[in-house]
Amino acid sequence: MINLKIRKIDAQPQEIKKLRVAAYCRVSTDSNDQKESLDTQKKHYESWIKMHSNWEFAGVFYDFGISGTKADARDGLQALLYECRIGRIDYILTKSISRFSRNTTDCLSLVRELLSYNIPIYFEKENLDTGSMESELILAILSSMAQGESESISENVKWSNQKNIENGIYKFSYLPYGYMHDKNGDMIINSDEADVIKDIFRYALNGVGTYKIAKLLQEQGVPTRRGGQWTGSTVKSILTNEKYYGAAIFNKTYTDSNFKRHKNNGESDRYYAEEHHEAIISKSEFEKVQELIQIHADERKIIKSDSKYLKRYPFSGLIICGECGSKFKRQTQSSGVAWACKTHLFHKEQCSIKFIKEEAIKAALTTVMNKLIFGYKRVLKPYLESIKLMKTDANLQRILNLKENIQKNSDRKNDIRKLRVKGLIDSTLFNQEVSRIEKQNEEYRMELRQLDNSKNDHMIKETEKLIHFIESSNTFSAFDESFLEYLDCIIVYSRTFIGFKLKCGLTLKEEICTGTK
Repeated sequence: MINLKIRKIDAQPQEIKKLRVAAYCRVSTDSNDQKESLDTQKKHYESWIKMHSNWEFAGVFYDFGISGTKADARDGLQALLYECRIGRIDYILTKSISRFSRNTTDCLSLVRELLSYNIPIYFEKENLDTGSMESELILAILSSMAQGESESISENVKWSNQKNIENGIYKFSYLPYGYMHDKNGDMIINSDEADVIKDIFRYALNGVGTYKIAKLLQEQGVPTRRGGQWTGSTVKSILTNEKYYGAAIFNKTYTDSNFKRHKNNGESDRYYAEEHHEAIISKSEFEKVQELIQIHADERKIIKSDSKYLKRYPFSGLIICGECGSKFKRQTQSSGVAWACKTHLFHKEQCSIKFIKEEAIKAALTTVMNKLIFGYKRVLKPYLESIKLMKTDANLQRILNLKENIQKNSDRKNDIRKLRVKGLIDSTLFNQEVSRIEKQNEEYRMELRQLDNSKNDHMIKETEKLIHFIESSNTFSAFDESFLEYLDCIIVYSRTFIGFKLKCGLTLKEEICTGTK
């Protein structure tokens, strides 16, 4: 008989990991009483978390004077989500569903995302813990009630504002540059800013463009209200604002049922008031500037359509800086038309790419097209065949396998839901398994998107179009705007080296001549 020597290995005491708990607070206005309410909430949650020995305080996140209808507009909430995404929070406390989000879609989306990280939320007022919910039904109902309450409040505010406008007693909460509120909340002139407004209109009446006006103000060290940069669009908005001659147009924008703001092009009633407040410039000056702006727009062939500008020059919106990613802006110089990186124009230290001549770009694109005409059989036709080969049986089989795996996971999720309803598995295991399934399905869907034949079909179609154009063309002696039909964008790597990214997926690089030494 073998004598076995058995030695006992004592269990090591395990360190109990504390639950990292954070709280979220929000008040929708910036009044003093709301500030006190926010301070009270912050103290309440900080003390509540710290009184639990198995909890670790992970911070109180808050938004002050921000509506709860849009999650992406709340910096405090976004900071909380960031901490959750990088794994620094395990549990969240908040006062109520309406404090967390008044938008049903946002609320459910946020809860689902947090549960995918195994982070439950406790809504104090409703006594609801998303970590122990058997379904999203309760949350959906309650968040719908919160959204309905928000919509009701919004309608009441709109009605009140409408009556104040009609009665001539409405007061703007935010005033344009050049004006400020007096102690009664009335609109009065800010003398320092008003002098800048007068200068801007004077420049415009003398024929100076908006971009050059912005540059002059920047060079003169004139401060903006928020300490930012003067831009052409900022100057344009000042020159077209009726408030500077003492009038006021109300309801320039409106909010839709999804709490998104739009320019009011007649969808909602607007109101116009003459002599609403003291003017900085005369109405005749304002009207003369509008005439000059319209003449300038006609000369540049600018057409407004649904608040967006159509392309007014061949390369508008197409040229991208290869260093900083900014778009290029067209400039008229004494030596001709040039394109310059917007970042370099205002912040030379942030981007070193200098302007390039439009004629140099046209010449380079003409050279690229001529090279394709000569060599398309060695470049485009093999490229087309390689794209078609991507649509192989192996790819199709993989797509079928991925779809089958997604369906199996969906069936698995339904099975564990049934087990949860019967009480055979607890909420923690249920949430973990659902989270794992959803994560795996997202990986499958991502791979499916990469294998999606629609992208290949588009590339094949664009390549075939380009080949047809090349085969039916002779060499070009000058730039032709028909080239642009096959161009996705132009990437400027340096003043002497640019790339033409074609819609078919190819990027062709070409040297250019700057015309300078």
